[in-house]
Amino acid sequence: MAAFRTLDDADLAGKRVLVRVDLNVPMEDGRVTDDTRIQAILPTIRDITTRGGRAILLSHFGRPKGRDASQSLAPLVPAVAQRLGAKVGFVDDCIGASAEQAVAALGAGEVLVLENTRFHAGEEKNAPDFVAAMAKLGDLYVNDSFSTAHRSHASTEGLAHSLPSFAGRSMQSELDALTKALEAPERPVLAVVGGAKVSTKLELLGNLTAKVDILAIGGGMANTFLAAQGYAVGKSLCEHDLAPTALKVLESAKAAGCEIVLPVDVVVAKAFEAHAPHRVVGVDAVAEDEMILDAGPQTVRLIAGKLERVKTVVWNGPFGAFELPPFDAATVAVARAVADRAEAGLLLAVAGGGDTVAALNQAGVAERFSYVSTAGGAFLEWLEGKALPGVEALRR
Repeated sequence: MAAFRTLDDADLAGKRVLVRVDLNVPMEDGRVTDDTRIQAILPTIRDITTRGGRAILLSHFGRPKGRDASQSLAPLVPAVAQRLGAKVGFVDDCIGASAEQAVAALGAGEVLVLENTRFHAGEEKNAPDFVAAMAKLGDLYVNDSFSTAHRSHASTEGLAHSLPSFAGRSMQSELDALTKALEAPERPVLAVVGGAKVSTKLELLGNLTAKVDILAIGGGMANTFLAAQGYAVGKSLCEHDLAPTALKVLESAKAAGCEIVLPVDVVVAKAFEAHAPHRVVGVDAVAEDEMILDAGPQTVRLIAGKLERVKTVVWNGPFGAFELPPFDAATVAVARAVADRAEAGLLLAVAGGGDTVAALNQAGVAERFSYVSTAGGAFLEWLEGKALPGVEALRR
């Protein structure tokens, strides 16, 4: 973490600390249904308040076009207070007189939530006047929202250039894990990339073939690679028009010394539905009326064998249609093999992306991985090798 300023570098006593968090959490009937993101920010809030700082929380919620009571942060405040075990204040704006008065009344060690930053057009435009109006409310800025760090918004990037800025504890953990996984990894590194389409992950594949030692490709995108190599894939999800692109990825991987692992056997069915009649066949034996819905057991054993010699695993995407049992078998089996070795201290396992988190939770192994990122777009852009504005602003 030496590359980034963290709370360890900050003098917090008596300071007004603007903290960018992600309170864009699932709600139903005015209640929080999943408070994972709230739990993630507690260490940062407690660190600030126990050291005598005043924690002023900034977040967006939804995609409002101007002020919209249905997308207010007010209903989330009781959930934050309950998890924190302390009183949490709220003010109905994030700039202006009401916000300034609420901040002025805040005592050392107290917490205040400001209203949805996206109620103002200046947030997504990163407008200088909006940044300046928010900056008036704080002495320091802390970003604890990696999930929004890929956006050049006022509260994610603009403030970081206006005030002394630091990474919060959740952000620090994320950057630490990702740096260890891709920037300075212990080798060999194996990456798992799955998902439906090659077209959505071209930049990811291009970056990873230059950075990892082994790349295991699964999901619908593996079908495109198999088809490009001349295998018949029947009715499987496949981007046949991207065959030349897939072959280029294979060529660049070979030139970079990156071993590509594709399925050697697959699970096929005639219907895309749970518990559809299915069979296991070699990749050269898929019938015209069948579709590939998962990698087969021989493929699982092949990847498990690779795991025995790698020191780092980076995972994004499932091997099959994991939401339809039993076509989650390969994803679950490989995930458990990775988790076993991570738990034994034999490798570092870092995973992220929406489908990935869901698949690892389904396999019951998310907590056994070294680090699982709940950031979707930001995690993917990091894997693609892109600079994240909210992160770059925190560099020393």
